[in-house]
Amino acid sequence: MIYEDYAIFTPGPVKMSEEILEIGAKQCPYFRNSAFSDVSFYCERELIKMLNAPEGSKLVFLTASGTAGMEAAVMNLLTKNDNALVVNGGGFGSRFVNICATHGVPHADFKVKNTNLSDIENLAPKENFSTLIVNAHETSVGHLYDLDAMGAYAKKNDLLYIVDAISMLVTDHLDMQASNIDLVIASSQKGLALPPGLTMVILSPRAIERLQDIPSLYFNFKDYLKNGERGQTPYTPAVTIMLQLQARLEQINRRGGISQSIAKAKEVADYFRASIKSLPLKEYSPYMPNAMTTLTPTDGKSAMDIVNDLEEKYKVMVCPNGGAERDLIFRVSHMGEMSKEYTDILINALLDYYGVKAP
Repeated sequence: MIYEDYAIFTPGPVKMSEEILEIGAKQCPYFRNSAFSDVSFYCERELIKMLNAPEGSKLVFLTASGTAGMEAAVMNLLTKNDNALVVNGGGFGSRFVNICATHGVPHADFKVKNTNLSDIENLAPKENFSTLIVNAHETSVGHLYDLDAMGAYAKKNDLLYIVDAISMLVTDHLDMQASNIDLVIASSQKGLALPPGLTMVILSPRAIERLQDIPSLYFNFKDYLKNGERGQTPYTPAVTIMLQLQARLEQINRRGGISQSIAKAKEVADYFRASIKSLPLKEYSPYMPNAMTTLTPTDGKSAMDIVNDLEEKYKVMVCPNGGAERDLIFRVSHMGEMSKEYTDILINALLDYYGVKAP
């Protein structure tokens, strides 16, 4: 099997637990029945609770990638009469910009760098906006934004606040009520540590009120919410991943809840960063999340060469960047079934690669 014996430190898919893998190996069951509806209801209830979503919030399950959730959110909530402030700090912020352009939604391409937007009040363009859109963690560069400060800005200016939390859910703090967030996009293959293919959109009552009648069959949120009343989706869901999601949420609760998961991710991230301090690798962003570490070589080596060498010589997979950042940065995930012991595989590979004796 491809890469079966490799250690994986990529930010999606991430390392999964044996418990979750075993569910994926079982026969996929029939789903148009009350037993599967109970699974859907449980997952919706637990995710809403995990995010501290406002009372009356609802969840849409899409059999699709995270980008589909991003696009569907724009399609269902925004029109040509809106003006969206789109935070663009990298590849995924740029994707939101392209989505707005594709659907004819007026928007400002708010390019940012070297800020977590705690000072968004001063930095934002001085226009009248209807919506604020951000990738909470700009995964392309490993940069986490200040969701509370942005939420305060959105509330002050009466903006609908849309947050892509795909690569920080479960590893970093997220509270819809505290941050005044109206809609959250999550996906299965990152912090939730499941296979790719399931995206979840959590809508507050305020977001539900903003839903439009749209010319789309598959991405019509109103249809999903109607079907969701009976614990079903309009079209075939990612049945096995839904069963894995139920097990994963139970696992998180059993291990001490979301706060414990966040603390564990922070512990692993801090351990990794401290363990490679002696190497010619610099942290790319001062605002990195627990979910991931982004590194820049300081000795002239190409980041892409390091990625390739780790894979070929040590069977360790980290994540490269493309485009202008191809040789500048590489990314290391701390999401999923991570531990200090497992992280030692990567640490020891990097120490050996640079000729440094392990302590």
